[in-house]
Amino acid sequence: MNTANTLLLIAHVLIAAAIIGLVMLQKGKGADAGAGFGAGASGTVFGARGSGNFLSRSTAIAATAFFATSMGLAYLNRDVEVAGSLLETAPAIETTVAPTAPTGLGVSDDFELPALPELETEAATDAASPEEQETLQ
Repeated sequence: MNTANTLLLIAHVLIAAAIIGLVMLQKGKGADAGAGFGAGASGTVFGARGSGNFLSRSTAIAATAFFATSMGLAYLNRDVEVAGSLLETAPAIETTVAPTAPTGLGVSDDFELPALPELETEAATDAASPEEQETLQ
């Protein structure tokens, strides 16, 4: 980044903060009803109507400056290359096949696990219907 770009970016952020502050200071449309009943708006620094005009104009000026800095940043960064996805720039990973287990471990190829005995529980035979009890026994 060059110096002009950095200064313009700092100004852009400060103007954005100023816009947020100016909008938060302004009264809503419903605040005018309170002024009709003596809400004390005439005791402000800018007078009864001056604060609304001052804040509205300040917000408009800040919005114009924000637009100008946005256009300036776009102009200064028009030739900047944007980095692609990390997946596109990642180095290729070579895959290797894991070696198979050696065959001569002393276990014959026809070795089988013994079958597990069928387990019967008393609860299973008690809960079964008479036809199911015959098949279980």
